[in-house]
Amino acid sequence: MDYPSIVVHTPGLDGSRRVTRGNDTLGVACHLDDVVDILRRADVGLGLDLDAIEVEESDIIDWQGGGPDEWPGLSEHPER
Repeated sequence: MDYPSIVVHTPGLDGSRRVTRGNDTLGVACHLDDVVDILRRADVGLGLDLDAIEVEESDIIDWQGGGPDEWPGLSEHPER
C-alpha cells in the first residue's frame, strides 16, 4: 500500500515546524501532538486511526532537521 509522503520540516527560529504533503502545507506544528492534530484535520487518507499511529516511528513521515523530539526555541539555535 502506498502512503502519502508527509514531511515535518526543519524547525524554524521559533521552534515551529511546517507539515507538508507534496506541495501542500497542511499546517504548522509546535509540538508532536500538533502533528497528530494536523494530520487528523487534513484527512490524509491513510485509512488508519491516527490516535493509534506511532507518529514518532511512522515510515510515512519524513522528519527533517531532527526527529519528533526536536522542537528548539529561539534560544537553542546557534548564533548566525
